[in-house]
Order: sequence, then structure tokens, then C-alpha cells
Amino acid sequence: MTILPAPMAEIHRGPLAESLHSGHAVICDASGQIVECWGDPQAMILPRSSAKMIQALPLVASGAAAAWHLMPPQLALACASHEGAPLHVAAVNAWLEDLGLGDDDLRCGPQPTRDAALKRQMILDGSAPCQVHNNCSGKHAGFLTLTAHLGAGPDYVEPDHPVQLAVRDAFEEVTAEHSPGFGIDGCSAPNFATTMHGMARAMAWFASAHQRPDALSRAGAQLVEAMYSYPDLVAGEGRACTLLMRAVTEPVAIKTGAEGFFVAMLPQRGLGIALKIVDGATRASECAIAALLVRLGVADPAHPDVKRFLNPEIRNFRGLLAGEIRPAPGLLPEA
Repeated sequence: MTILPAPMAEIHRGPLAESLHSGHAVICDASGQIVECWGDPQAMILPRSSAKMIQALPLVASGAAAAWHLMPPQLALACASHEGAPLHVAAVNAWLEDLGLGDDDLRCGPQPTRDAALKRQMILDGSAPCQVHNNCSGKHAGFLTLTAHLGAGPDYVEPDHPVQLAVRDAFEEVTAEHSPGFGIDGCSAPNFATTMHGMARAMAWFASAHQRPDALSRAGAQLVEAMYSYPDLVAGEGRACTLLMRAVTEPVAIKTGAEGFFVAMLPQRGLGIALKIVDGATRASECAIAALLVRLGVADPAHPDVKRFLNPEIRNFRGLLAGEIRPAPGLLPEA
């Protein structure tokens, strides 16, 4: 039986909900069982950048992070989709220097910084963006660290490279599913497919990792702690991941992915969330993840940085309030 996507976010203008974004969402507990779901938990998806903590798992579990004396800020960067702000660029450049490598060793491709002040300055200076400005450069610095640790070749994004084989193994371990394949992400690394249930199960695995003694779980717990301890490195100023991690009432690791994906890991509750908006709209995924955090009692809907994603205002060119985005009925807890 085909299960249709569920309503996730509505765009209201005047008396009407003029647009609707639908999707899938799954909340799992530490045992991997579904606690709540909307839409189809068996929908096959590409988690995109929301899987970065999984891609960073072999970096820590292999001993590479310890061997290269990586600190929690670097582990946060390995899980990041950062702004390419001076803070991020300086940290990744320092990491590459420690490895004895440079920008040319990255395989993520150049991307203009999303930091407004730095972008203006680079335009004035006539400076072209480098690979280190790419939002995935921290993840790729992690890949390079693992490559050095394994003594592997330089083309670490190739699907048959030891780094990506280790990532695939980690991905299938934490999702508890065989991945049917992969797509090539914007940063050129393979992005493995799984179901919504598999991704939520993986996030619950990370959320409960601190409760288990095995080496892989210890690695997962380190990454989760690094993410919620350094939210400014995971995304950047004004970004939903950073602002929501600062706003929640208990430690929560939150990560976005392209095409309307979001995940969250709640260590104190052992819960994992996976969310996908089927039309890929970021405005809807930000609204829906904020609603689910409110639903679970870890975010106050009145907090300014929760409200800005939960109920963002729509203003016209004169600055008049014309409408708002709202979570679809059934996402927020009943009053």
C-alpha cells in the first residue's frame, strides 16, 4: 500500500492557506522503534548533508581523530555545513596545515562564502572563492585525515576508495539497513540512500550512543557532543541549525540537509528525528523541525529563535505583514 506524504507546513495569506508543503517525518527511540511518524516511514531518501555525522563516524572510530589530536571543534566542523565565514575558513585552513596539506588537496570544489561581509570584501579584493570556503570543507578535512591515517590514495571521494567504503559500512550499521545505492552530493562525495525509518533509527543510535560502551558508539557520542557544544561551527550566524541548538532547553544536535531534509538527536531522551519535505523547500523543513522540537518539549515556541522558524512572517515589498508560515495541523502538541 502506498502511503502518501503528510502535510508539514502551510503558507497563510489573509483568510487562506494558499500553499502546502508535504513530507515524511519519523521519530525513533533508542531501540530503533518508531515512536511517531507522518507520511511514509519506508520512503527511500537521500539524506544529503544531514548524514555528515555518519560520514564522520569512521574518522573517530578508526582512531584517526585521536592520532591527529583532533579536538571537539574540529569534530563539529567534520559534521558541518558551514557558512564559509572567517571563523570556519581559518579553522579548516589550520586543520589542513596540521595535515601538511592545502586547498588543492580538497575534492569538494570551490564555493562562494555565504558570509556577507567576507563576500563583499572578496569581491572588492578580486579574490576568487577557494575550496576551503565550501560549506563541506570541514567534512572533507575529516576525509583527508582518515585518508592519511589509512595511507590511502588522494581521490578520497571515489565510491571505491577506502574512506567511502568505511562510510558506507558505518551508514549501513547505524541505519540497520542495506543501502540500495548512492547519489553524488554537491561536494562530490557519495551520499547513500536509506529509508526514513533507517535515517531516524540512525539518529536515535547517535542520541543513545553515550549509553553504550563499544568503540563505535563512543565515537558517535563524541560527534553528537561536539555538534551541540559548537553550534556556531556546525552552521553559522542566522542559520536554523545554529540558532535552534542555542535555543533548545536541553542538549540537542540538529543538522540540515539539502532538498528539505532535517535531523535531530536528543541524547537525554534517546530519540532521533528524520524529516524530509518532498518538494525540497527549506522554509518548510525549518518550520517542521521547529514544530517537532516543540512537540517533544525541548523547544519553547515563544523563544524568538524558535518562533522565527516555527511561524516566520511573510512581508511584502512595503514591509506590510502579508502572511505567515505555520506547521500543518497535527505537528504541534495539542493545547
